[in-house]
Amino acid sequence: MSTPLTHHNAITNVPGVEVGHAQDERALTGCTVVLCRGGAVAGVDVRGGAPGTRETDLLRPVHLVQQVHAIVLSGGSAFGLDAACGVMRYLEEQGIGFDAGVARVPIVPAAVLFDLAIGDPRVRPDADMGYAACLAAAAGSVAEGNVGAGCGATVGKMLGMQYAMKSGLGTASLRLVNGLIVGAMVAVNALGSVVEPWTGRVLAGPRAPHIGLPVDTVELMKAGNGTQALSFGNTTLGVVATNARLSKEGANKVAAMAHNGLALTVRPAHTWYDGDTIFALSAGDLEADLTVVGALAAEAMAQAVVRAVRAAKSAGGLPACCDL
Repeated sequence: MSTPLTHHNAITNVPGVEVGHAQDERALTGCTVVLCRGGAVAGVDVRGGAPGTRETDLLRPVHLVQQVHAIVLSGGSAFGLDAACGVMRYLEEQGIGFDAGVARVPIVPAAVLFDLAIGDPRVRPDADMGYAACLAAAAGSVAEGNVGAGCGATVGKMLGMQYAMKSGLGTASLRLVNGLIVGAMVAVNALGSVVEPWTGRVLAGPRAPHIGLPVDTVELMKAGNGTQALSFGNTTLGVVATNARLSKEGANKVAAMAHNGLALTVRPAHTWYDGDTIFALSAGDLEADLTVVGALAAEAMAQAVVRAVRAAKSAGGLPACCDL
C-alpha cells in the first residue's frame, strides 16, 4: 500500500531532485526546471499528436549519453524551448555537464506547451527565464497552481477558449515501506476535461453555456459537439522521478506507464491536438521492481493532475475549479 508523503507531497521528496519556477504573471506564461545536479538516468514517452521537444532522441536506450542534468517544462509553444538555453548556461557555470573533453555540456531535455491563447502571446519563456528558474530551484516544498509551466495552463477548450477553465501545475509523491519513493509533477494544459478518478467528478473542462459548470469533453464529442478544437493548442507535460535504480530502458518504460495517470484523469488524453509528454528520472540506487515503480508513477501522476487543477486560480478571464 502506498501512502502520500506528509512533510511535502512533491517530486522533490526524491533525494537529488530540485524544482524551480519562473513566470510572467501578467503575460501568463512561465517555465519550470527539474534539476538533478548529480545526474540522473532518464527516459521519455511522447503520446500526444502535437509535441514540441528538445533533446529527446538522446534518451533512447541505443544512444550514448546515459544521464541528464535537468528537465525543462515550458510554456510559449516552440518559442519556449529557448528556456533550456538558460538552464544550460546556469549548469555550465556550476561545472555540471557531460564531459566532452574540451567542455562540460549540460544535458537538458525539454518540452513545451501552448499557452499563447491566454495572456500576452508576444511574451514567451526565454533563456533568462530558464536561468531564473534555476536560481529558484530547491529541494523543499514545491509551489503549485499558476506557477512556472502552469502559469498559462488551461483545460476544456472543446467549445472554444471562452468556455475553457484555468488549470496549473501540480505535484505528488508516494513512498513504500521499503523506502521506494516515486514522485510526479505535471503542467496540465489539456484539450479535454480533468476528472477526479476516485469520485468521477469533472473538476475542470469546457463550461456548458446554459449552466456554466464543467462537463466531460468525451460526452460532448459523443453528442457531436466540439468544432472549436482546431483553434487552440494544448499539451500536458510531466516528470516522474524515483530513488530506484533504473536503466535507460527501465526509465523509458516508467515514463510510458506514467501516462496511465493522464489516462485516468484527462478525458480525452493524448489527442491529435495535444503534445502530451512525460519524462522519467532515476536519481537513486534502491533496488526495486520496475512494474512497481511504473504503477506508482501512474498513481502519483494522477494525483498530481488533480492537485494541479485544484491549486489553480482564475486568470486571463477564465475561472478555476476553486471558483465553481
